[in-house]
Amino acid sequence: MSGHHLILGELSDFITGETIKDTHDERYRQKIACLLVNQKGYLKKDIEPHRKLVAKAGDCKAIVRIDFVIQLSGKMCMLIKFGPGSIVTRRRSALAASRIITSYQIPIAVVTNGEDAEILEGTSGKVLSQGLLSIPSRSELKRIAGKNHFKSIPKNRAEIESRIIYCYEVDGSCPCDDDICKL
Repeated sequence: MSGHHLILGELSDFITGETIKDTHDERYRQKIACLLVNQKGYLKKDIEPHRKLVAKAGDCKAIVRIDFVIQLSGKMCMLIKFGPGSIVTRRRSALAASRIITSYQIPIAVVTNGEDAEILEGTSGKVLSQGLLSIPSRSELKRIAGKNHFKSIPKNRAEIESRIIYCYEVDGSCPCDDDICKL
């Protein structure tokens, strides 16, 4: 047993093929990865799992994990943030991540608990749809990205968004949570 996650053994990561710890949360992540490839038409090379993101709040820094980042035509177009429990509580953190994981606003942010999902428009935060099956397909995301301007995020806005991620993901997190690394 590691931290507060029950280790059930090992499994092979669907996207990378790497051997990873088999936990209840990881089983949901693998379910999402399979959905993206097998039902939504993404290529494994479009999907970057376990993307690390540095969050800062003043002198405090930590690395948080973004479960999946989808890149099409050289642009990050969608990120997916998994977390058990209520997905509505994860909206703001996912939107903040969509604003600092790269220098421009990512068009789509998805929050999911593995059973349900909310698809958010990156700029406004508006809930576009609900449900795992409403995650945009590869062709839908290409269409969305084609209409997007990928606007740059001003430095002061990025600092605020980074503080938001730190607040939601790091402050008060369990010390044994291995998805977060305080620096």
